[in-house]
Amino acid sequence: MDFWTIIFLTLAVVIFLKLRSVLGQRTGRERPPYDPYSARDAVRGATNDNVVTLPGRAAETAQKPIEASEPAERWKGIAEAGSTIAAGLDAIARGDSTFDAQHFVAGSRAAYEMIVMAYAEGDRRTLKNLLSREVYEGFEAAIRERENRGETVETRFVAIDKSDITAAELRGRTAQVTLRFVSQLISVTRDKAGNVIEGNPEKVTEVTDVWTFARDISSRDPNWKLVATEAGQ
Repeated sequence: MDFWTIIFLTLAVVIFLKLRSVLGQRTGRERPPYDPYSARDAVRGATNDNVVTLPGRAAETAQKPIEASEPAERWKGIAEAGSTIAAGLDAIARGDSTFDAQHFVAGSRAAYEMIVMAYAEGDRRTLKNLLSREVYEGFEAAIRERENRGETVETRFVAIDKSDITAAELRGRTAQVTLRFVSQLISVTRDKAGNVIEGNPEKVTEVTDVWTFARDISSRDPNWKLVATEAGQ
Protein backbone atom coordinates (compact mmCIF):
# COMPACT_ATOMS: atom_id res chain seq x y z
CA MET A 1 0.00 0.00 0.00
CA ASP A 2 1.59 3.30 -1.10
CA PHE A 3 1.91 6.49 0.96
CA TRP A 4 -1.02 8.38 -0.58
CA THR A 5 -3.36 5.40 -0.21
CA ILE A 6 -2.54 5.29 3.51
CA ILE A 7 -3.16 9.05 3.81
CA PHE A 8 -6.55 8.85 2.06
CA LEU A 9 -7.63 5.83 4.10
CA THR A 10 -6.65 7.63 7.30
CA LEU A 11 -8.62 10.73 6.29
CA ALA A 12 -11.65 8.59 5.41
CA VAL A 13 -11.58 6.90 8.82
CA VAL A 14 -11.22 10.23 10.65
CA ILE A 15 -14.12 11.79 8.69
CA PHE A 16 -16.32 8.73 9.26
CA LEU A 17 -15.59 8.63 13.01
CA LYS A 18 -16.22 12.38 13.26
CA LEU A 19 -19.55 12.01 11.50
CA ARG A 20 -20.53 9.12 13.75
CA SER A 21 -19.73 11.22 16.81
CA VAL A 22 -22.16 13.83 15.49
CA LEU A 23 -24.76 11.69 13.77
CA GLY A 24 -24.66 8.41 15.70
CA GLN A 25 -25.03 4.97 14.23
CA ARG A 26 -28.03 4.90 11.93
CA THR A 27 -29.88 7.04 9.38
CA GLY A 28 -33.23 6.25 7.76
CA ARG A 29 -35.03 7.52 4.67
CA GLU A 30 -38.34 6.71 3.04
CA ARG A 31 -36.58 6.30 -0.29
CA PRO A 32 -33.08 6.50 -1.79
CA PRO A 33 -31.66 9.99 -2.31
CA TYR A 34 -33.26 11.91 -5.14
CA ASP A 35 -31.56 11.21 -8.48
CA PRO A 36 -32.23 14.12 -10.84
CA TYR A 37 -31.35 11.98 -13.86
CA SER A 38 -33.45 8.94 -13.15
CA ALA A 39 -36.95 8.52 -14.55
CA ARG A 40 -37.49 5.37 -12.53
CA ASP A 41 -39.43 5.50 -9.28
CA ALA A 42 -37.27 5.60 -6.17
CA VAL A 43 -37.45 2.65 -3.84
CA ARG A 44 -39.45 3.48 -0.72
CA GLY A 45 -38.83 1.94 2.68
CA ALA A 46 -40.75 1.93 5.93
CA THR A 47 -41.39 5.33 7.49
CA ASN A 48 -42.14 5.12 11.18
CA ASP A 49 -39.21 2.97 12.22
CA ASN A 50 -36.47 4.66 10.23
CA VAL A 51 -33.86 6.10 12.54
CA VAL A 52 -31.48 8.97 11.94
CA THR A 53 -29.18 10.43 14.55
CA LEU A 54 -28.61 14.15 14.26
CA PRO A 55 -26.79 16.61 16.46
CA GLY A 56 -28.72 18.78 18.82
CA ARG A 57 -28.35 16.52 21.82
CA ALA A 58 -24.77 16.21 23.01
CA ALA A 59 -24.51 14.40 26.31
CA GLU A 60 -21.23 16.02 27.17
CA THR A 61 -22.22 19.58 26.19
CA ALA A 62 -25.41 20.81 27.82
CA GLN A 63 -26.82 23.97 26.31
CA LYS A 64 -28.33 26.88 28.24
CA PRO A 65 -32.12 26.82 28.61
CA ILE A 66 -33.95 28.50 25.78
CA GLU A 67 -35.05 31.37 28.06
CA ALA A 68 -31.41 32.42 28.49
CA SER A 69 -31.32 34.32 25.17
CA GLU A 70 -33.38 37.23 23.87
CA PRO A 71 -36.25 36.29 21.50
CA ALA A 72 -34.77 38.32 18.62
CA GLU A 73 -31.37 36.55 18.94
CA ARG A 74 -32.52 33.10 19.94
CA TRP A 75 -32.56 31.53 16.47
CA LYS A 76 -30.52 34.12 14.59
CA GLY A 77 -29.60 32.78 11.16
CA ILE A 78 -32.06 29.90 11.58
CA ALA A 79 -35.54 31.40 11.92
CA GLU A 80 -37.08 34.87 12.08
CA ALA A 81 -38.12 36.07 15.52
CA GLY A 82 -41.85 35.58 16.03
CA SER A 83 -42.18 33.13 13.15
CA THR A 84 -43.92 29.77 13.30
CA ILE A 85 -40.55 28.05 12.88
CA ALA A 86 -39.07 30.00 15.80
CA ALA A 87 -42.05 29.09 17.95
CA GLY A 88 -41.58 25.43 17.07
CA LEU A 89 -37.87 25.55 17.88
CA ASP A 90 -38.69 27.28 21.17
CA ALA A 91 -41.02 24.43 22.07
CA ILE A 92 -38.42 21.80 21.19
CA ALA A 93 -35.71 23.59 23.18
CA ARG A 94 -37.97 23.93 26.21
CA GLY A 95 -38.47 20.17 26.11
CA ASP A 96 -34.81 19.42 25.41
CA SER A 97 -32.40 22.10 26.67
CA THR A 98 -29.49 20.46 24.80
CA PHE A 99 -31.09 21.07 21.40
CA ASP A 100 -28.79 23.21 19.26
CA ALA A 101 -30.33 24.20 15.92
CA GLN A 102 -27.05 25.33 14.36
CA HIS A 103 -25.38 22.06 15.28
CA PHE A 104 -28.43 20.17 14.04
CA VAL A 105 -28.30 21.83 10.62
CA ALA A 106 -24.56 21.21 10.29
CA GLY A 107 -24.98 17.53 11.05
CA SER A 108 -27.91 17.28 8.66
CA ARG A 109 -25.77 18.65 5.83
CA ALA A 110 -23.08 16.05 6.54
CA ALA A 111 -25.62 13.23 6.62
CA TYR A 112 -27.29 14.43 3.42
CA GLU A 113 -24.07 14.43 1.42
CA MET A 114 -22.78 11.17 2.85
CA ILE A 115 -25.99 9.25 2.13
CA VAL A 116 -26.41 10.63 -1.39
CA MET A 117 -22.82 9.74 -2.27
CA ALA A 118 -22.98 6.28 -0.69
CA TYR A 119 -26.17 5.47 -2.61
CA ALA A 120 -24.66 6.64 -5.91
CA GLU A 121 -21.50 4.62 -5.31
CA GLY A 122 -23.34 1.52 -4.14
CA ASP A 123 -21.44 1.72 -0.86
CA ARG A 124 -23.43 -0.81 1.12
CA ARG A 125 -21.10 -0.73 4.12
CA THR A 126 -21.56 2.99 4.65
CA LEU A 127 -25.30 2.82 4.04
CA LYS A 128 -25.68 -0.06 6.48
CA ASN A 129 -24.08 2.08 9.19
CA LEU A 130 -26.32 5.05 8.44
CA LEU A 131 -29.68 3.47 7.59
CA SER A 132 -32.25 1.53 9.57
CA ARG A 133 -32.63 -2.09 8.53
CA GLU A 134 -35.87 -1.52 6.61
CA VAL A 135 -34.57 1.45 4.69
CA TYR A 136 -31.24 -0.21 4.02
CA GLU A 137 -33.08 -3.10 2.41
CA GLY A 138 -34.81 -0.64 0.06
CA PHE A 139 -31.53 1.03 -0.83
CA GLU A 140 -29.78 -2.29 -1.32
CA ALA A 141 -32.56 -3.54 -3.61
CA ALA A 142 -32.25 -0.43 -5.79
CA ILE A 143 -28.46 -0.78 -5.93
CA ARG A 144 -28.72 -4.48 -6.77
CA GLU A 145 -31.19 -3.75 -9.57
CA ARG A 146 -28.82 -1.15 -10.97
CA GLU A 147 -25.90 -3.57 -10.78
CA ASN A 148 -27.93 -6.32 -12.47
CA ARG A 149 -28.41 -3.97 -15.40
CA GLY A 150 -24.68 -3.36 -15.44
CA GLU A 151 -25.16 0.35 -14.79
CA THR A 152 -22.92 2.61 -12.76
CA VAL A 153 -23.59 6.07 -11.33
CA GLU A 154 -20.98 8.79 -11.02
CA THR A 155 -22.00 11.64 -8.70
CA ARG A 156 -20.01 14.58 -7.43
CA PHE A 157 -21.13 17.27 -5.01
CA VAL A 158 -20.25 20.75 -6.17
CA ALA A 159 -21.90 22.49 -3.23
CA ILE A 160 -24.78 22.47 -0.80
CA ASP A 161 -26.16 25.95 -1.37
CA LYS A 162 -28.88 25.89 1.25
CA SER A 163 -29.95 23.81 4.22
CA ASP A 164 -32.84 25.72 5.74
CA ILE A 165 -35.24 24.65 8.45
CA THR A 166 -38.69 25.07 6.93
CA ALA A 167 -40.81 23.72 9.77
CA ALA A 168 -40.42 22.78 13.41
CA GLU A 169 -42.90 21.70 16.03
CA LEU A 170 -43.34 19.69 19.19
CA ARG A 171 -46.26 17.27 19.10
CA GLY A 172 -46.66 15.95 22.60
CA ARG A 173 -43.17 14.66 23.33
CA THR A 174 -42.23 14.25 19.67
CA ALA A 175 -40.04 16.92 18.08
CA GLN A 176 -40.23 17.32 14.32
CA VAL A 177 -37.87 19.38 12.18
CA THR A 178 -38.07 19.73 8.40
CA LEU A 179 -35.12 20.94 6.32
CA ARG A 180 -34.92 21.96 2.69
CA PHE A 181 -31.61 21.18 1.01
CA VAL A 182 -30.58 22.81 -2.26
CA SER A 183 -27.43 21.29 -3.72
CA GLN A 184 -25.40 21.42 -6.90
CA LEU A 185 -24.51 18.01 -8.32
CA ILE A 186 -22.80 16.52 -11.31
CA SER A 187 -24.25 13.08 -11.92
CA VAL A 188 -24.23 10.62 -14.78
CA THR A 189 -25.41 7.04 -15.27
CA ARG A 190 -23.53 4.73 -17.61
CA ASP A 191 -24.51 1.37 -19.07
CA LYS A 192 -22.32 -1.72 -18.94
CA ALA A 193 -20.42 -0.53 -22.01
CA GLY A 194 -19.63 2.79 -20.35
CA ASN A 195 -22.02 4.81 -22.49
CA VAL A 196 -23.89 7.68 -20.85
CA ILE A 197 -27.58 6.86 -20.62
CA GLU A 198 -28.64 9.57 -18.17
CA GLY A 199 -27.15 12.85 -17.07
CA ASN A 200 -24.17 14.80 -18.30
CA PRO A 201 -20.63 14.52 -16.90
CA GLU A 202 -20.05 18.20 -17.72
CA LYS A 203 -23.32 19.65 -16.44
CA VAL A 204 -24.06 20.88 -12.93
CA THR A 205 -27.66 20.28 -11.89
CA GLU A 206 -29.51 21.86 -8.99
CA VAL A 207 -31.31 19.37 -6.77
CA THR A 208 -33.78 20.17 -4.00
CA ASP A 209 -34.72 17.67 -1.30
CA VAL A 210 -36.94 18.07 1.76
CA TRP A 211 -36.26 15.89 4.81
CA THR A 212 -38.32 15.68 7.99
CA PHE A 213 -36.78 14.32 11.18
CA ALA A 214 -38.56 13.34 14.39
CA ARG A 215 -37.47 12.37 17.87
CA ASP A 216 -39.10 11.51 21.19
CA ILE A 217 -37.48 14.09 23.46
CA SER A 218 -38.47 12.15 26.57
CA SER A 219 -36.33 9.22 25.45
CA ARG A 220 -32.72 8.69 26.53
CA ASP A 221 -32.04 7.59 22.97
CA PRO A 222 -30.57 10.65 21.16
CA ASN A 223 -31.43 9.23 17.73
CA TRP A 224 -33.76 11.11 15.40
CA LYS A 225 -36.06 9.29 12.99
CA LEU A 226 -36.17 10.50 9.41
CA VAL A 227 -39.90 10.22 8.84
CA ALA A 228 -40.25 11.82 5.42
CA THR A 229 -38.17 12.71 2.38
CA GLU A 230 -39.26 14.18 -0.92
CA ALA A 231 -37.94 16.02 -3.93
CA GLY A 232 -38.63 19.70 -3.35
CA GLN A 233 -39.40 22.56 -5.70
